[in-house]
Amino acid sequence: MNNLIYRMKQNLLIVSGCLFLSMTAYTQDFSAFESKQLIHRGDTLPYRILYPENYDSQGNYPVLFFLHGAGERGNDNAKQLTHGAKLFLTDSMRHSFPAIVIFPQCPVDSYWSNVDIQSQVEGKREFYFRTSGRPSTGMALFLKLMKHTLKNEAVDENRIYIGGLSMGAMGTYEALRRKPKVFAAAFAICGGDHTFNVRKYAHVPLWIFHGEQDDVVPPTHSHAIVAELKRLGASPKYTFYPTANHNSWDAAFAEPELLPWLFSHIKQ
Repeated sequence: MNNLIYRMKQNLLIVSGCLFLSMTAYTQDFSAFESKQLIHRGDTLPYRILYPENYDSQGNYPVLFFLHGAGERGNDNAKQLTHGAKLFLTDSMRHSFPAIVIFPQCPVDSYWSNVDIQSQVEGKREFYFRTSGRPSTGMALFLKLMKHTLKNEAVDENRIYIGGLSMGAMGTYEALRRKPKVFAAAFAICGGDHTFNVRKYAHVPLWIFHGEQDDVVPPTHSHAIVAELKRLGASPKYTFYPTANHNSWDAAFAEPELLPWLFSHIKQ
């Protein structure tokens, strides 16, 4: 009996150790993203910045701004790295695309874009995107961060990029319409915008992603943007995943051509 109890304890220790090692293997070290913050008129925007290896402050680097989703809002300057950050830490990315990568964090009581959200039956929501008006606190702070970055970092102003997911994709569209002359290319995952705004960024190369089963942000928003871009004579790149729900960013980040496509564009 004692031997049986002993073996059970040993097996439990082995299983616990395996679980710990498994969890450790999946823990991502984001320390390469330096922690900084922008303070403007009493408001604070935390952000994390990843510099290229052997960064030269007198150099000339592309810069990518990434806008997170609603679930990562806050002021811990960490949650915004939950989705997408590890993509930029791979050796292949850092060697092939030496770029400055910035993840700002939206305040918990704000939103990247000016959109009215109304709850519907069965927990669904309707999104009503605005076509004018002052930017939200989150977007205003982001625009200040963008200006600060272009002034103080070693940025190639012909290679400025933006991307985001969900709320961040909505913010991506809004940043494009507010600063249509800034960006060389962009990508938007499971987002949306008012089709009236599309004409303002139709000239910007854009890759749009969405899951056809998305029950949080309806894929009809992305389909409408693609259709309007085509109507305006643009040639957007788009990928709709037939079985993906709202987390279509997993599939989008796994696209081997995403970063090569993005960084291949240079603003004319």
